[in-house]
Amino acid sequence: QVQLVESGGGLVQAGGSLRLSCAASTRTFGNYVIGWFRQAPGKEREFVGAISWLAANMYYADSVKGRFTISRDNAKNTVYLQMNSLQPEDTAIYLCAATSLWSPTIVTQTSGYTYWGQGTQVTVSS
Repeated sequence: QVQLVESGGGLVQAGGSLRLSCAASTRTFGNYVIGWFRQAPGKEREFVGAISWLAANMYYADSVKGRFTISRDNAKNTVYLQMNSLQPEDTAIYLCAATSLWSPTIVTQTSGYTYWGQGTQVTVSS
């Protein structure tokens, strides 16, 4: 069982930055691929990005490529989502999720993940 807890959300003006954290409660954190998703009111959950076990590979949605960066510190059981140049359309609840598998087909789909956090709210004002 893996528990995931997101933090770092908040209110920011357009053009600003935030860094989200996803902390995991497992001794085998390095065995998991971590993905970030977001869900805006009335919309489906949307893939944001994912990072492989040893951070050798990252994969991003086109909508955030060049603005968002995912990193991980396996010694701290934590994955980070650095979000720059935020826009109002980035407003959503951001969730992290864990899976043991890696492929663009798997990590971009919610069904590819076994464990989910509760999410953290990000609000970008214009």
